[in-house]
Amino acid sequence: MFKSLKRTVTKIFRELLVHHHGSLEYRAKVLTLMISSNGEICECEKQKLKEIAQSIYGDDQDRAELLLDTVHEYHIKIITQNGLDFEHLIQLVEKETKAVKRFADKIDMKLLMQLHECMKSEEDILFQQRILEFLQELKDEYGE
Repeated sequence: MFKSLKRTVTKIFRELLVHHHGSLEYRAKVLTLMISSNGEICECEKQKLKEIAQSIYGDDQDRAELLLDTVHEYHIKIITQNGLDFEHLIQLVEKETKAVKRFADKIDMKLLMQLHECMKSEEDILFQQRILEFLQELKDEYGE
């Protein structure tokens, strides 16, 4: 009960309570680009997201769970068309990468390729490949 309440409060006041919330939200946006490309999150993607969050934040289980919650929050906004659509998310990622150059280093192509393995249809694979190319271009242009 307490843990659930704590997660809810942290999600609501993420900007105030979470150290480096901008970095966490940027990572969530990049991951959301990958999983929302086909409009749904399959079981494979859910499992890969957990593994990715764990590999990014290691021992900090709360931060890993917050990353997952944030990804799901962005995904729901996209599929319900609640103030965010896929094109707008692409623009946000590009804008934030340009504004905060160190964010480009948060684009981990190896981790993102794990999500790419979950795609089944040729159309989804091709679309996600374009997203990966876009992210690689951002990383190359603004990364160190």
